[in-house]
Amino acid sequence: MKADKKVIDHLNKCYALTEFDYDGERHLVVAAEKSDPCYIYNLKGERTDTLWEGPGGVMTVCQYPFTADNDPVLLATREFYSPNNSAAATISYYTREADGKWSCHKLCDLPFVHRFGILERNGEHYLIACTLKSAHAFKDDWTCPGRIWVAELPKNIRDYSEENQLVLTPLVSGLYKNHGFCKCTEDGYNYALVGTDNGVYKVTPPAQKGGEWTYETLIEDCASDMLYQDYDGDGEKELLVLSPFHGENLTVYKKENGAFRCIYHAEKKMPFLHAIWGAELNGKQYAFLGNRREDNELFVLYHNGKDYVIEVLDKGAGPTNVMYYRDGDKHMLFAANRETDEVALYELHV
Repeated sequence: MKADKKVIDHLNKCYALTEFDYDGERHLVVAAEKSDPCYIYNLKGERTDTLWEGPGGVMTVCQYPFTADNDPVLLATREFYSPNNSAAATISYYTREADGKWSCHKLCDLPFVHRFGILERNGEHYLIACTLKSAHAFKDDWTCPGRIWVAELPKNIRDYSEENQLVLTPLVSGLYKNHGFCKCTEDGYNYALVGTDNGVYKVTPPAQKGGEWTYETLIEDCASDMLYQDYDGDGEKELLVLSPFHGENLTVYKKENGAFRCIYHAEKKMPFLHAIWGAELNGKQYAFLGNRREDNELFVLYHNGKDYVIEVLDKGAGPTNVMYYRDGDKHMLFAANRETDEVALYELHV
């Protein structure tokens, strides 16, 4: 695979990415880790709007599902600046007003919230949010573990504000370095994988409204982030894991006799592995990955029918997040190259 790169913008410490559909068009969104703006682009990479000038601290951003095409709403974490500066973090939402400008509203205070997502099952939508830790007394204090929090996603988000916040319920506690999050689909519904120092958890929303959430541990090895895809095409998904927290190891696990075992471990150490996205191109599963130290590479992993293969797509940029999308017949990657402040598009040639 090869990639043609186009730098479309520069944004200090660019970090979170998503697609945002409204006004009959698809848009690309990038938000910053520090106190910097959030920009919107069309699929060609032309900046079309600014969602906010600051504050940033955005680890996750995604579209709220219950709005009309001309009434877009975006959910985002806010004021998570680092593991040592995120006690004031919130989940907020942004609405477009009559004058075309965007305004911010608080959905809930959730200190140390890092990742969240929206899961759908049997017509109901749920919010799942993960806190990296619960408190700290000094820099790099990891003695207070984080949690997985859940709630029904409200159909009218405008009912919620600073004075009337959405209440989330803790589902799993005692999770150290609760960093990884991956949304998966199976049997017509969504579930989430959550990566922690305790292992990888599969979290499933209720089968029916008002029912119970369930969770199970897939592996007990530490995980900074993960994907769950069928790379070798045998009909069973493999678990790709980056470890430890912000670590340098890339491992693939396969389930055999009811348990996951390691079947592949990349020989090369890749310090500060972080960017991760799974996608299917031309019927084949690929993992797009990147690290943020030393070579600062963007690369792709796939199975060639015999073994796992890694190919470097870019070097020196340092992606913190990447996102695959289709633009007509083009395969595209949208990238936040945090270490170089580049917002970039890559056209992929398979």
